[in-house]
Amino acid sequence: MPIIAGLAGTLLPAFGYLPAIGASGFSLQPWRTLLAEPGLSHALILTLWTGVAATLLALLLTLALLAGCYQSRWLARIRRSLAPLLAMPHAALALGLAFLIAPSGGLARLLSPWATGWERPPELGLFGPQDPWGLSLILALTLKETPYLLFMSLAGLARWPADHDLAVARTLGYGPVSAFLKVVLPQLYPLIRLPVFAALAFALSVVDVALIIGPSAPPTLAVQALRGFNDPDLHARLPAAAAALLLTGLTGLALLLWEGAIQLLARCSRAWLSDGGRGGGGALAQWLALGSGTLALGLAMLSALGLLVWSFALRWTFPAAWPTQWTLAHWRGQFDSLAVATGNTLGIGVAATGVALLLVMACLEQEQRQQRAVSGRSLWLLYLPLLVPQVSFLFGVQVLLAGWGLEGHWLALLWTHLLFVVPYVFLSLADPWRAFDQRYEQSARTLGAGPARVFWRIKLPLLGSAVAVAAAVGFAVSVTQYLPTVFAGAGRYATLTTEAVALASGANRRLIGVYAVAQTLLPLLGFALALMLARRDHRR
Repeated sequence: MPIIAGLAGTLLPAFGYLPAIGASGFSLQPWRTLLAEPGLSHALILTLWTGVAATLLALLLTLALLAGCYQSRWLARIRRSLAPLLAMPHAALALGLAFLIAPSGGLARLLSPWATGWERPPELGLFGPQDPWGLSLILALTLKETPYLLFMSLAGLARWPADHDLAVARTLGYGPVSAFLKVVLPQLYPLIRLPVFAALAFALSVVDVALIIGPSAPPTLAVQALRGFNDPDLHARLPAAAAALLLTGLTGLALLLWEGAIQLLARCSRAWLSDGGRGGGGALAQWLALGSGTLALGLAMLSALGLLVWSFALRWTFPAAWPTQWTLAHWRGQFDSLAVATGNTLGIGVAATGVALLLVMACLEQEQRQQRAVSGRSLWLLYLPLLVPQVSFLFGVQVLLAGWGLEGHWLALLWTHLLFVVPYVFLSLADPWRAFDQRYEQSARTLGAGPARVFWRIKLPLLGSAVAVAAAVGFAVSVTQYLPTVFAGAGRYATLTTEAVALASGANRRLIGVYAVAQTLLPLLGFALALMLARRDHRR
């Protein structure tokens, strides 16, 4: 219902109806204004190109890592590396990557002057932050979406005896890569279809990452719509609403084309799946996958390191690889505003995560007691906030909140965060909850314990580590929310994400580093606490 109401609140202004600004008659003028915008066709192509390319690269890298490393010692190391990558917010990764690949950035400094001969920052127009082709945006989205798809794929692999299927295929002479592609992948992809769709929809409609590292003249369609919503001329909101609806249609078209391409690929590969070819080159495939994964991990870690160094740098001239002078002044100077932003981020994140956990646990517990799993249709509804572009319905939500007198209210901000936190908490907790051994509950009930006592004293402690991981995921999702905070908060709640994105338009890398590091530390702390709890439960 919130999504439908939000879309309705965007649909009406897109056709000229927004009484709050004096537009009380329906018309097609917003669409005429939008279509007359210079660079609109380029923005459409850029949006489609960057979104599809990033999702495809992330999916291919995920499958390559699984095919090359599944049932090997490397898989455990990959699992351990997921937590810091999942914890790193999109905006922080984009800010760090922008520094890393800039002409005066980290990579150029590490290679200069001994390898490049550069004594001054070069002028590189083809590749770098905000390059016209969107290559840096694709790279940032790929680095961020790959850990998410890998996390969801590993969860999917735990839902059926994939190890047994692979073992049978290996005894029949199939190599590790061909066994994975021919036996496991056809069963795995249907389980990760919705996460892939969510990744594609996010890549097509992302705003904060595109603002930081994406092209600006013209920008992606989502950024163009946001600029219209923020225009001082209130009537600019009408063509902006039309742009938001156009983005919704483009996202739907991209999802349909993606699914059509997958179905076509499945049909064309039937002969290959059943031809009996055992394949080879498993070692080569493994090293290629590990090389690609190591490169992606290295870029992400260097991005985070660059932010940390800049936050303490006093003097850092090109081409020096490290600052020549260090200081704590940047952190001390921002202490008051940083404390406010951190407090808001913590308050909203903890509240949204707590409410989401209560809702999800109640849903899963009711599902088990009624012995009826959540239907596919309900799962699609749960995923709907992740499939519809945020900019397409959050403006409508803002219009509705303003009409109800709730715009800028803390509860309205919490509610909009819940729209995105609940799906991720559900996906993180559903499989461990459903896999819980019911014999523990049955034994406790035979000893006279009631349902409430069994839940609080038996079930919840045994599922404590899974609940902690789900809470860490939910908190990380809340920390990264940019548009929900901007629209529902009406600019009254400064969070670490909104402050970091606002600073990205400036040239002060030191302040950017301070806020981006603080933004990264909060989710990282959440995952660290969850892993500590999991290890404690494992030792017990």
